[in-house]
Amino acid sequence: MKLLPLDGAFDLLELVGSWLARKENYQWLDFGAGRQIVTPALLRIMAQRETHFLRAYTSDDDETPIGICGLNSIERTFKTATFWGASGEKSFRNRGYGTLAGSKFLTLAFRKLGLHSIHTWVVEGNPSLKIIERLNFRLIGKQRQCHYIDGQARDRLLFDLLAYEHHELESKRAHRSERAQEVGFG
Repeated sequence: MKLLPLDGAFDLLELVGSWLARKENYQWLDFGAGRQIVTPALLRIMAQRETHFLRAYTSDDDETPIGICGLNSIERTFKTATFWGASGEKSFRNRGYGTLAGSKFLTLAFRKLGLHSIHTWVVEGNPSLKIIERLNFRLIGKQRQCHYIDGQARDRLLFDLLAYEHHELESKRAHRSERAQEVGFG
């Protein structure tokens, strides 16, 4: 799996923009001021700003992008940011790519940007809630009936993740992987 920067690659911006223009994706998102759809032009601007950090991710098989992970509202003074993501190629769903990409992305973000805390929110009913939990985010609260999908008010579940909590998770995964290899070769 690779994490690909969205720094001017027109085809990649168009592809990711097409994913984010699908209702199945944008209905769960909010980029501020009621903006849910992100166009390729806006993605290009976001990729150039220090308040955003974006990566498309690939499968293990080739370099074809299948999803995106991003940080918005990066605040370098307070070392915080808001995490989000979307699956682009639905045929890769439920195969662990979202969790793996999220984990690699968060490792990169914590290291490269020197962040201390990353927060996110998930609308109740969104299947990506499982990914957020697997990434070790901690539930910290709820915004009640603040997100509308098809005229229905839904709650947003609020989560955060500290750098050391993510590193602990990565260490446990590495240890499990090493142990599995020992068992396999033993």
